[in-house]
Amino acid sequence: MSDKGDKTIIVKVDVIKAHRKYKKVVRRTQKFHAHDEGNTAGVGDVVRIVESRPLSRLKRWRLAEIVEKAR
Repeated sequence: MSDKGDKTIIVKVDVIKAHRKYKKVVRRTQKFHAHDEGNTAGVGDVVRIVESRPLSRLKRWRLAEIVEKAR
């Protein structure tokens, strides 16, 4: 979603599931701040993040790999 910070990326995770009672599709979005040591990830990349120790006030995740680069 964003790579403006130094060694930091913001990853947007979309969860799409059906409502239990009404069966209507519900979309939820959550943002995670993740540590990117080499500043390798860019906007639009599909990435995998893993949980880690607290690195700053908001960063509790780190970049594991870039699954797919943006075109």
